[in-house]
Amino acid sequence: MDTAREIREFLATRRAKITPEQAGLPAFGNGNRRVPGLRREEVAMLAGVSVDYYVRLERGQLAGASEGVLDGLCRALRLDDAERSHLSDLAAAQRRRPARRTARRAGDTVPAGLKRVLRSMTGSPAFIRNGRLDILAVNDLGRALYAPLFTAPAPTPVNIARFQFLDPTSRGFFPDWNASVNTTVSLLRTEAGRAPGDTDLTGLIGELVTRSEEFRVAWARHNVRLHHTGRKAFRHPAIGEVTLDFDAMEMPAHPGLALTTYSAEPGTPDHDALMLLASWAATGQERADTRS
Repeated sequence: MDTAREIREFLATRRAKITPEQAGLPAFGNGNRRVPGLRREEVAMLAGVSVDYYVRLERGQLAGASEGVLDGLCRALRLDDAERSHLSDLAAAQRRRPARRTARRAGDTVPAGLKRVLRSMTGSPAFIRNGRLDILAVNDLGRALYAPLFTAPAPTPVNIARFQFLDPTSRGFFPDWNASVNTTVSLLRTEAGRAPGDTDLTGLIGELVTRSEEFRVAWARHNVRLHHTGRKAFRHPAIGEVTLDFDAMEMPAHPGLALTTYSAEPGTPDHDALMLLASWAATGQERADTRS
């Protein structure tokens, strides 16, 4: 990834999203504005830096910026927590300037102990993924929930983003397809800031940009997000439509890995659907055992 270009485009897209009114600036002369959002000189004033210095920053020269300058930019551009973290990641990546790129991050291997814990979670669909959204390990109920992703000849490892953008069945599997893929792109953009030297990630993004117009458009927005908890809807081929609560937890002891679990409130139709999914998964395993 070209970190300087990422910085330029991220700052420019954030600047374009903020109106003078939102920034608390006078509206005088706004009818003659030639750019969306704030002008560079307005961001510089709000951030407490000179216009020339801000122009250098927006050209991608963040390596020498102090924490105070970065904080000023965050305030001026009204960045949320995910955007603040992303800007910090981009600055750190430019300071490092890695001499060589790494094909695979250390967080791509799931320790045996984590796999045992995952298999013991029998009441909730769960999987472990990396920052590229490769599903590296999954329990039986998680495999059942994401059954369309594991349909042969799925590539190994199964990748959520590749399925969403390149497999036409994804539009049926995710009822709110637009919201789902926007989340996926934002997570990949966040990971690109954290790991600019990951060539597998670069290859995945290049593949999706080349093959999917929807991905190309969403990628150009430079949106990022933190993805810890929420609700997600599925239209499953065996149990129909179900909406589940999810929790995504990064694993500090295993950098690069995150555990995602799904659940439903007992006594609700979604919980009943989850129990039906467990029965369907068990029946499928019984059939597989019989054949073997």
